[in-house]
Amino acid sequence: MLRRYVTVDVFTNRIFAGNPVAVVLDAQGLSTRQMQALATEFGYSETTFVLPPADPGHTAQVRIFTPDREIPFAGHPNLGTAYALADDMTARGIPVPDIFTFEEIAGKVPIELWRQDGRVVGAELRAPEPLSCRAQVRAAQAAACLSLKEPDIRIDAHAPRVVSVGLPFLVVQLASRDALARIQPDRAAYSRVLPLDGAHSIYAYALDGARGAPDVHARMFTGRMTEDPATGSATGAMACLLARLRGLEDLDLLVAQGDDVRRPSRLHVRARAQDGAWHAHVGGHCVSALNGTLALDGEIDQAPLAMA
Repeated sequence: MLRRYVTVDVFTNRIFAGNPVAVVLDAQGLSTRQMQALATEFGYSETTFVLPPADPGHTAQVRIFTPDREIPFAGHPNLGTAYALADDMTARGIPVPDIFTFEEIAGKVPIELWRQDGRVVGAELRAPEPLSCRAQVRAAQAAACLSLKEPDIRIDAHAPRVVSVGLPFLVVQLASRDALARIQPDRAAYSRVLPLDGAHSIYAYALDGARGAPDVHARMFTGRMTEDPATGSATGAMACLLARLRGLEDLDLLVAQGDDVRRPSRLHVRARAQDGAWHAHVGGHCVSALNGTLALDGEIDQAPLAMA
């Protein structure tokens, strides 16, 4: 059976920038093992698989895989999948609604489409969970993970800690953009700290007060020692954490990520307080990159998968 797939560059308005995601549009009938094998083959930060929703009032069930595990939620895969579905519906003459609702392990993810001159150019999601704050680590531990010095870690606002709006990350504030540029993840130090309270990756950020510059610069490194060009779920958690710490009900930030790996990405994030909890909204532009078909029949002969 031939199955359609597309790749979308997310958090950018030009091809070959931003964070790419592979979207398998015809995923019905694929096993978990096959999905994991395809995600490993694509090799992107994440690959998504579009399935019929359990609730007919929703748009789709979306499963998200990194090259080594299935995850409950992520930012750029949702935006890229929404963009890919809107593009596919347009090509088939199907009216595209203003809002999609995806069913995921972490819960329902509503996504509002961005249009320009009648054409979908991006989207904004609302994370499925409010901010949760979990375990903290010492500044020295975080510095070791990133091959930095302890003074490079800022702890006046918050200690390095695990936070989540659907997918946990160890979030670390740095003292400067220069420190951010000097990061080299250290596998041995990672293994001493992570996984921790569901976090497998470290999101490091530095505030930027320059006029006309992004509000925040960020980088994210996985336990595989790979760098993610743009991380919507971690960005949303970071914004909600800052809003909570500052006692703000509303916080809007422009976040720059991916510049250090030549995949410049710009993330628009909003933290909103409601009933004592902070919720993340993350948006960005998208562009189509590649499309094709893949043939996959029968089960894959490999060792059992370790699912996180």
